[in-house]
Amino acid sequence: MIGLHSVVRGVGSYLPQKVLTNADLAHMVDTSDEWIVQRTGIRERHIAADGEFTSHLGLKAAQAALVDAGLTAADIDLIILATSTPDQTFPATAVTIQYELGITRGAAFDLQAVCSGFVFALATADAHLRMGSFKRALVIGAETFSRILDWQDRGTCVLFGDGAGAVVLEAVPEAEAQGRGLLTSHLRSDGRHRSKLFVDGGPSSTGTVGHLRMEGREVFKHAVGMITDVITDAFAATGQSADSIDWFVPHQANRRIIDASAQKLGIAPEKVVTTVQAHGNTSAASIPLALDVARRDGRIKDGDLVLLEAMGGGFTWGSALLRW
Repeated sequence: MIGLHSVVRGVGSYLPQKVLTNADLAHMVDTSDEWIVQRTGIRERHIAADGEFTSHLGLKAAQAALVDAGLTAADIDLIILATSTPDQTFPATAVTIQYELGITRGAAFDLQAVCSGFVFALATADAHLRMGSFKRALVIGAETFSRILDWQDRGTCVLFGDGAGAVVLEAVPEAEAQGRGLLTSHLRSDGRHRSKLFVDGGPSSTGTVGHLRMEGREVFKHAVGMITDVITDAFAATGQSADSIDWFVPHQANRRIIDASAQKLGIAPEKVVTTVQAHGNTSAASIPLALDVARRDGRIKDGDLVLLEAMGGGFTWGSALLRW
């Protein structure tokens, strides 16, 4: 069997039009712009409009990625949507996006690993493409976390926003890929920490959607160590290092976590892509959103070595290293 690589063909993103600033939040809860920026680096976030669902956000990001790839929906035979805020309990929101794109072949499904979802989805798509099961995949991260926030809890409502990002992956013979594509991925979970970041509702337990609950200090305490663990594994698997990567694109949760992780790993600040200030924590959407920003502004170029990492509720965490 011919060796295949999963190569990125395109990237796209979408943010809802409504912007909620720190000043706006100061009128809703006991907080301030200074308090939020000092602790998180976040200045604003986008909020989905009434009647605007996760599928709508994911669809627009997918369409943008297809345009960037120079492909049409007919070229796609796999859709994996990373989300913790699906339109419905079932069917999967991915099949709604599949339908709206007019795709009637292949497979579409949701994947739930909270903020690590995009990295988990990327690794899952890569496995299917490398096996030859599918030719081209849309890997989407899309969230409407505004729908599960307690807007009276200043420890969480200031952190999160809505948005979506997507990449198109294509299975390419190794010789043709010429070293491009997803080089390695490393995924982890540890359910002992599930009560530190969770939603207090669900179909089986309460019959309600529930609200996001978080022990912020505990999450921060574990984040840096877990993140560096899977990045060290990525370097060991590929022979790369903090010096050899071109760009570090972490999950955009908190500026302090991003800075501390880069510092611990010895990654130069100028290599770190940070967009959390403009859209807050968009969970599974944050990495593809940041990828799209850095690609469009000319930072990420063909041939660049790009390191991704994320950590989310569960806890889940993971890394991926790819040659653009």
